Amino acid sequence: MKENLCMDIDPPLFNENLATAEDWRKTLSKVVPAVVVLRTTACRAFDTESAGVSSATGFVVDKRRGIILTNRHVVKPGPVMAEAMFVNREEIPVFPIYRDPVHDFGFFRYDPGAIQFLSYEEIPLAPDAASVGVEIRVVGNDSGEKVSILAGTLARLDRDAPQYKKNGYNDFNTFYMQAASGTKGGSSGSPVIDWQGRAVALNAGSKLSSASAFFLPLERVVRSLKFLQEGGYFSTHTWAAVTIPRGTLQMTFLHKGFDETRRLGVQRQTEQLVRNSTPPTETGMLVVDSVVPGGPAHNHLEPGDVLIRMNGEVVTQFLKMETLLDDSVEQKIELQIERGGTPLTVNLLVQDLHSITPDHFLEVSGAVIHPLSYQQARNFRFNCGLVYIAEPGYMLYRAGVPRHSIIKKFAGEGISRLEDLISVLSKLSRGARVPLEYINYKERHQKKSVLVTIDRHEWYAPPQIYKREDSSGLWTAKLALQQESPLLISGICPIENHAGSCTSEVSPKDYIPEKVIQESTDGVTSMEISGEHVAERPNTRDDSDNGTKKRRVKEDSSEDGNVITDCSLNERREERLDESGSVEDAVLRDYQGAVPVEATSVPERVIEPTLVMFEVHVPSSCMLDGVHSQHFFGTGVIVYHSQTMGLVAVDKNTSAVPVSDVMLSFAAFPIEIPAEVVFLHPFHNFALVAYDPTALGAAAASVVRAAELLPEPALLRGDSVFLVGLSRSLQATSRKSIVTNPSAAVNIGSSDVPRYRATNMEVIELDTDFGSTFSGVLTDERGRVLALWGSFSTQLKYGSSSSEEHQFVRGIPIYKISQLVNRITSGTEGPPRLINGLRRPMPCIRILEVELYPTLLSKARSFGLSDAWIQVI
Repeated sequence: MKENLCMDIDPPLFNENLATAEDWRKTLSKVVPAVVVLRTTACRAFDTESAGVSSATGFVVDKRRGIILTNRHVVKPGPVMAEAMFVNREEIPVFPIYRDPVHDFGFFRYDPGAIQFLSYEEIPLAPDAASVGVEIRVVGNDSGEKVSILAGTLARLDRDAPQYKKNGYNDFNTFYMQAASGTKGGSSGSPVIDWQGRAVALNAGSKLSSASAFFLPLERVVRSLKFLQEGGYFSTHTWAAVTIPRGTLQMTFLHKGFDETRRLGVQRQTEQLVRNSTPPTETGMLVVDSVVPGGPAHNHLEPGDVLIRMNGEVVTQFLKMETLLDDSVEQKIELQIERGGTPLTVNLLVQDLHSITPDHFLEVSGAVIHPLSYQQARNFRFNCGLVYIAEPGYMLYRAGVPRHSIIKKFAGEGISRLEDLISVLSKLSRGARVPLEYINYKERHQKKSVLVTIDRHEWYAPPQIYKREDSSGLWTAKLALQQESPLLISGICPIENHAGSCTSEVSPKDYIPEKVIQESTDGVTSMEISGEHVAERPNTRDDSDNGTKKRRVKEDSSEDGNVITDCSLNERREERLDESGSVEDAVLRDYQGAVPVEATSVPERVIEPTLVMFEVHVPSSCMLDGVHSQHFFGTGVIVYHSQTMGLVAVDKNTSAVPVSDVMLSFAAFPIEIPAEVVFLHPFHNFALVAYDPTALGAAAASVVRAAELLPEPALLRGDSVFLVGLSRSLQATSRKSIVTNPSAAVNIGSSDVPRYRATNMEVIELDTDFGSTFSGVLTDERGRVLALWGSFSTQLKYGSSSSEEHQFVRGIPIYKISQLVNRITSGTEGPPRLINGLRRPMPCIRILEVELYPTLLSKARSFGLSDAWIQVI
């Protein structure tokens, strides 16, 4: 413990402050070669850190063993890949060997033999050399510069630990140093050097609103380095894992001045005792700030308690307190405190800090789940070890579970440990839909429940457990479930609304007629979506101010490659269900048992049983063809319905890519079933999605039907039509409108990222509609479908760099959709596609690889259009 702390504004000058510019030049010439630029890639979100790429600084503290010191938030608590680049541009891989559970420091190791062209020396650590008024230099990778040297003077040695964020890493139970050096991003882990070339502190953070920089004292760093040097050995691939004793009572102290401790009730004689037992420079005492529930101090200590003694010694400094705790791991320690002026003595068991710092996690469907760490338990005021969601991934994201949540129940079973969650997962099968109960630190007293759909597709690897290996600095993976677990059994199971194993399903090949010998060229299978969203989260549905119904993401992907080759297939024909009789009879037949809606139009009543609501989720691993969102919703219309297959037409701004999970909700009956994308038109804005009618059940099948399509005659300007669609509550809504332009050309500009855009098509414009997010169909007065009212996606560009997602709605004539449906259902020539266990021909689309746009006849004449053609047009 330092006995010579000086807090005077004008301290006496020491020899250290008489350094000349030449002294600093010589010192920096020795220091700079030992400072490295660290490029780190956090492979997974873990504990307090998110996945991502960052750049920081480190410096060599043991040249012979190859040890680099930097910050904990650089080393990362989770999986990380890192490289160190020396000043001569030599780049080598580095591996983490230690990160402190609380304080902001950690160590990387490297192979010293890999540095062949640089002469450098390690930087010695001198924590005792830090004092107020010492002139320092911060050498590091400031703001992305390879070498940056910032000057400053140590102004404080007793600053409170900086608070970075409420749900991330924060240091505590230590003092920090402060100087006006103006460090910025990239300088984390830089050495704070005195004129003799010694590191007196470790740069950790800064305040954005000022030039203040915060430095970590090195006393605990020196202790940890000695353990590594004494217990570890280096070889090319391994390092002997060293356990550095760290004790905790799971509580946070703050250093308060004597004026504040008096207000907390500290007796005068107690203050006199403390002043007589500490150096004259001591100005305060340690006060309990927070206690983690379930920890050793819980129900024994309270915020506001003032610490007097530990094991009989007067303790007013963090360093002495931590030294006593670290030397008493798994032992009892006596604390003497005052609570409101009343002396109390408590005996607490010191807990191993490493035991509440997770070193493993479960990865399932992209989600990262692990025991709640001491860091986050302190932030959220939860018990350590609870099942914590560091990253929701795909499966939990679909259900609306936000990051930083705690799982309390899953599939009806209580979850208190990670092993409980794995046990429940091992009993579930693909497609099972089970309830999940969770709490979030933002609303800690409110339990929320959602429905989670176990992935029916292998978008991600099977559930795996990753564990940290300190000897190699890597994380090893193993299967979390037994091989006989239903979740690992190959094949896709039907949707289940409860936990349990899948029932056996007949293989699709059992349905293939013997004369069909061609193999399917498309492996897309049935998809589903859970729409049970309860909690708001930043990256769930986005109802933005500009009215868009799609949620934007910043992810690039490859260009669409929808090319369909010409081939033939003899397939059996399929008869439509009986649709004879008048439209009115059909309405009465399909609405038997339903409650009639008053004041609705005939088209609305006729078309409502044919409408479906889409909810589409795209896994982040399948963001193909420049798709600009992971979540879509919209309205489609059933264009074909039989006993073995149903087809729904929808715009491509709702069903953008085939590799997605699609869920259909029917307006005719309260049921939700999965579907699969079977056809995406290469340049027109519509898609065909297939569902299995047998999944509807008898009650739903009796009311669900296909719409009557009226491809001819084409609409004309001034014609009256009815715009019918669904609200988010699956209520049919209609409006009578007038066609203002039956053949408006679509002209959508290129987007920032190559992706689908509608080209070479004419659309229908109306005088009035329901806004840019409302989709549905256009019908005549008898409810016959004339056009699909679909959503188009585009980008509005502002200036040369900024752009914004935008959408608009227009009518897509039904005749093209009707032609394709007839070709699919009649068994004409085309490449085969497996739909509901039957191979069906997909239509071949021949395209002219040009993009056309409308122009005036006067301009066409300038392009060379003859008078004869002008007369014809």
